[in-house]
Amino acid sequence: MNKIGGVLLAVVGAVALAGIALHRQEPINALWIITAALCIYALGYRFYAAWVAARVLAVDPSRATPAERYDNGRDFVPTHRWVVFGHHFAAIAGPGPLVGPTLAAQFGYLPGTLWILVGSVLGGCVQDMTILLLSTRRDGRSLGRMAREELGPLGGFAALIGTLLIMILLIAVLGLVVVNAMKDSPWSTATVFATVPVAILVGLHMRRLRPGRILEGSALGVALVLLAVWGGGWVDAHPQLRGVFDWSSLPLAGFVIGYGWIAAILPVWLLLAPRDYLSTFLKLGTVALLAIAILLLHPQIKMPALTSFVDGHGPLFGGKIFPFVFITIACGAVSGFHALVASGTTPKLIASEADVRLIGYGSMMLESFVAIMAIIAATLLDPGVYFAINTGAGVVGSTAAAAVHTISSWGFPVTVQQMQALAHEMGEATLFARTGGAPSLAVGMASIFGNTFGRGLLSVWYHFAIMFEAVFILSTLDAGTRVGRFMLQDLLGHLYAPLGRTSWYPSVLLSSTVVVAGWGYFLYVGVIDPNGGVNILWPLFGIANQMLAAIALSVATGILVKSGRARHAWVTLGPLAWLAIVTTVAAWQKLASPDPRIGLLAAARALAARLAAGTLPAPAAAVAPQLIFNQRLDAWLTGIFTVILWFVILDMVRVSTRKLRGLPVGASSEAPYQAARLQALVLGAQLPQEGGT
Repeated sequence: MNKIGGVLLAVVGAVALAGIALHRQEPINALWIITAALCIYALGYRFYAAWVAARVLAVDPSRATPAERYDNGRDFVPTHRWVVFGHHFAAIAGPGPLVGPTLAAQFGYLPGTLWILVGSVLGGCVQDMTILLLSTRRDGRSLGRMAREELGPLGGFAALIGTLLIMILLIAVLGLVVVNAMKDSPWSTATVFATVPVAILVGLHMRRLRPGRILEGSALGVALVLLAVWGGGWVDAHPQLRGVFDWSSLPLAGFVIGYGWIAAILPVWLLLAPRDYLSTFLKLGTVALLAIAILLLHPQIKMPALTSFVDGHGPLFGGKIFPFVFITIACGAVSGFHALVASGTTPKLIASEADVRLIGYGSMMLESFVAIMAIIAATLLDPGVYFAINTGAGVVGSTAAAAVHTISSWGFPVTVQQMQALAHEMGEATLFARTGGAPSLAVGMASIFGNTFGRGLLSVWYHFAIMFEAVFILSTLDAGTRVGRFMLQDLLGHLYAPLGRTSWYPSVLLSSTVVVAGWGYFLYVGVIDPNGGVNILWPLFGIANQMLAAIALSVATGILVKSGRARHAWVTLGPLAWLAIVTTVAAWQKLASPDPRIGLLAAARALAARLAAGTLPAPAAAVAPQLIFNQRLDAWLTGIFTVILWFVILDMVRVSTRKLRGLPVGASSEAPYQAARLQALVLGAQLPQEGGT
């Protein structure tokens, strides 16, 4: 029966995939995409993931995990598989699966959809599951430490430095997406602000006031979050309060920076853990509701399969479909950030190695489905509306009339009246130049919910979607800041031992301040960019994130070869080779392209020439020196990331070659086998104990 079911899934999936690929000149129903996705995910999880877990990773449920061996009630806690699944999904599900597919829709719906499906099943899911198992076998060690111990001190140090720098850049982009979603929107700002005290209240309730009452605390948190959405609308309807929460980009950037610093130094049970816990309910519930709405509505995709922008002159960001679609869609297909989570808190919670496939492969598969939902929501919009929302004023013009004229000249008609009516329906003053992907995704989600459950609440649905996206992002931002703090403390500990103690408060304050200052700088420069910052920072974000994935896959490949499983190393070597090619080509184009819309150095030269000639408007001229410096800095970072990536790859090749030739290599850091004693684990969700970091 399993074989028959597999064959049926394969046939249905192939038919749906063919339907997606071959419908070029006529609209396609979104159900084709949903059907193809579900069939491919089912086949990947049932057959490929099971084979990798059994044959390549040799998952052994009889082996004690570090959560069981080192159970201390704080960092190492054997936890029920579904609770760990929720924690892991909340930690990895940031803006990538939402924003990346939305931005990549400028190429059409087809390239992004195919990369999400193929890249996740063969690449991203495999990376997450593999790193999770390898870290679990090594007492929950971090990716950087595994690189240092398995590849050698030089490769490990390069991986650690590269990971930290990439992490700082990733967090800056997360913050920029939040700022662009909330700016000049009192409803959105009030709603997102309210989620912070809600998380703290839930943390206190579950920790101090009513410990152990998990269901009660969860119901309270969900109710208060939904109340925050309604409260934001109430604030927006009162002129006095509306002015209080009508913030521009720079003050919002200050809020995000301050929030990130506070979240990094507070005990994890007070803010980070309850926010992640609540965001899991919100994320899973919203994705399920969106899928149900699409199934009921079965809407038509309005964006063409391929647009004219595949040749590289797209308005959202410059660059051809190869390699830029593969770096624009980061977390939805493959994400290096996931490797940090899979070698961070998650392996310290797993009660049995048997849970690795569900948590590692399954969580990434669910995130990939989120990316599919995002690309559907974005491509359901009229293309003209999509480009009006996502294109910066520096590209289409600063007035509504100029914007619609420019966009209509591209072959995607849109009118000022159409955009004004849409903004009114969504409860916004304007939707022009709301760059970053989040606002257009919220419009698409609101349209789906409104057409399914009633258009009378479109403004509520829109701001619910903004809050949903912000919670997605902020939960990753604070977790990423804390992970960056851990990595910096690891480095500082080599200079002064107490600085390496994660629980020593002076070290916590110092390292948190340095990390937040690093990503806060890039956030500031992105905010003052007249084009919205996303057209420069998001491609760099994608390159850095995919390079981090390549570093993780290099470590995994080296360990597989060292452990005598070289004949199966293609499982990680294949995705590694593809990512190495894609990221290197993208990095070279960002460095060497003479086109200012693609090349960072070319853009800096062009802006410097305009500044010298005095042709820039006064506001743009005021920030031009900072933007020129930052574009050159971004170019240097791109070069550094590329050098680090290839250094790690070559170090992996060196170690693997020595092993295959029978020469001595460093000892494996895998912990000795110890029989598991936990037979059946039925645990409730628990917040970490006080003092956890």
